[in-house]
Amino acid sequence: MKDHLDIDLAMIEKMTEIKRDYIEGKTDYETTKALIKQNFTRITPAEFAYSEQKIKDLGFDDNTVHDKMNDVLGLFDDIIVRETADLPEGHPINTYLMENFVVKGLIAEMKEEAEKKFIKNRWLELYDDLYKFNIHLSRKQHQLFSMLERKGFDRPSRIMWSFDNAVRDSISKARKLLNEDKIDEFMEHQKLVWELTLDIMNKEEEVLYPTSLKMITEEEFRGMRPGDDEIGYCLIDKPEGFYPEVKEEPQIPENTEILQGNQNQAGFMNDLASLLSKYNMGNEAKKENEVLDVKQGKLTLDQINLIYKHMPVDLSFVDENEIVKFYTDTKHRVFPRSAGVIGRDVKNCHPRESVSTVMQIIDAFRKGEQEEAEFWLETNGKFIYITYTAVRDENGKFKGVLEMMQDVTRIRSLTGERRLLMWESSAKNSEGKEGESKSEYGLNESSVIGDIIDKYPYIKEFMPTLAPEYTKLLDPVQYMIMSKVATLDMIAERGGFTVPELIGKIEERIKREENKTENISGESAYGLTSDSIIGNIIDKYPYIKEFMPTLSPVYNRLLNPVQYMIMSKVATLDMIAARGGFEVADLIKKIEDKIKEEENK
Repeated sequence: MKDHLDIDLAMIEKMTEIKRDYIEGKTDYETTKALIKQNFTRITPAEFAYSEQKIKDLGFDDNTVHDKMNDVLGLFDDIIVRETADLPEGHPINTYLMENFVVKGLIAEMKEEAEKKFIKNRWLELYDDLYKFNIHLSRKQHQLFSMLERKGFDRPSRIMWSFDNAVRDSISKARKLLNEDKIDEFMEHQKLVWELTLDIMNKEEEVLYPTSLKMITEEEFRGMRPGDDEIGYCLIDKPEGFYPEVKEEPQIPENTEILQGNQNQAGFMNDLASLLSKYNMGNEAKKENEVLDVKQGKLTLDQINLIYKHMPVDLSFVDENEIVKFYTDTKHRVFPRSAGVIGRDVKNCHPRESVSTVMQIIDAFRKGEQEEAEFWLETNGKFIYITYTAVRDENGKFKGVLEMMQDVTRIRSLTGERRLLMWESSAKNSEGKEGESKSEYGLNESSVIGDIIDKYPYIKEFMPTLAPEYTKLLDPVQYMIMSKVATLDMIAERGGFTVPELIGKIEERIKREENKTENISGESAYGLTSDSIIGNIIDKYPYIKEFMPTLSPVYNRLLNPVQYMIMSKVATLDMIAARGGFEVADLIKKIEDKIKEEENK
């Protein structure tokens, strides 16, 4: 680790000594604080981090270090230098910082909401957002931690992971209490959720990120970007840029002697290759279309990869040296993975609390005492089944562990039997593409949003009423790009819908437009029509803003300043009615009745 840092080793030794005495109980908190002030004026995050790595070398177990970590950070808090860096968009550390900024704003919003009258649907929305912080934690664990391990810095994997889990567990517990309508317990639990979440972000920003910037090169950060995209992002759009640079092939000098030398060398290599081929040597490199003799059959490398990619289960393989060697890259992965996990010690791929169980399984497999271990758990409404199987060669020698993981929620719900062929979706659309569903308006998962809006212009303003992610359609520049390439499959995934759900909502809007009657289109006593903009109505009758959520919880978005700013300019009563499940005439009447009620007070 020290090879990647510019540090004062004498200072590190002194700092480690002071930490050791405090952890062993030889000095109390105040005495230790005084010693720190006597010996140091400033410490960089990288120096603090290297000292933590040295603590490990002194033989302290992870549990002891974890339990003292908050105290140790507090002891050095006054002298750790807060480092800032001007990072470009797409740089992994800049992305983590952006997510932290958004999550801090979300927690501030939650604190404000806690002072108001309790509205369950509003808290459900807030926790749907906060739950996405798990993406931030997963990306950090699989991407950033793995890179730091390669530099010899494994304290984040072994210590910070446990703090991450405390955050994850507190958020999950809060959601469970909310869903079970245990409101008092839920509200009492909020302080812990906020404290843990803010604390982990503080640890990241004070030590983890500055140390990472010192140890990881720009080229290595660029190499992390594709894996970051694979796992996803928390409450921010996928950042642009900072991908690995494409290196140009070196130009061969146009020099006759050099060229002649290269030709001679090439001739020698060709002769050598021919000789090796004659004796079936030197053919280890396999082309993707080369047929390989597998145990039961003949497959190309491309076919093998496709089989793994389309498996209905997630597989991971750890070899006999406890190194992660492989995982299946399926779209339906139960838990996030990225290429950064390959080559990692399996102990560093699990939180501290789980490592002993993992090693117990591997040891039992290695000794031949057991062949399989199984687990099942419920998370986020899904029932997950997991098995670990010992992998052995023909002689029974232990070669590793195969993990299989599957979401069996639907399988558990099946009853009776199905003997007849029934497709879950239409096999082919009108163009003959498999897996795409038909609709009376010709919409399918491959339909491009720009083509739909060209035919039905009102869909452009309708989409943001379904999900705030669709407000990009109202931005001229972003729409110009999306309109040509974004399919309903892509749009549905971005908004959290299935394709059939999104198609159904768009079709319903088209039907409502086609079935408008003169009565609905005509003006009411207050001038309200299906085309009236909600923002204009609220400007004239401000109490309507608070009134709308009483009609349907989906109208709570009107109380969110950011979402209201967007909706107030584009959402018509027709759109609002569709979103809330009303007929336009019914919604207009309810609004008129409220206006009359206020006027008659």
